[in-house]
Amino acid sequence: MKTIHNGKYQSYLKRAWAIYALITIVLIVVLVLFVAGDNEERFFFTIMPAAAAYVFRPTERYMNKLIFKFTGVSKPSEND
Repeated sequence: MKTIHNGKYQSYLKRAWAIYALITIVLIVVLVLFVAGDNEERFFFTIMPAAAAYVFRPTERYMNKLIFKFTGVSKPSEND
């Protein structure tokens, strides 16, 4: 039972990070296609949102809260 719970949590964690990455990619595409005026801005809007998404990535504790809030699956304890 504990391995099933751990597998579910790991699956939801991977999905959460995939969603975070997709949101970052969509933001980059929107900035490059609709906001940038020249090649220099396109380069800047390609690099900087990815760097900002890395620097301001959510903490493990915050991700655990969100996963529990939306799925009801909590992080398995380290002792198990």
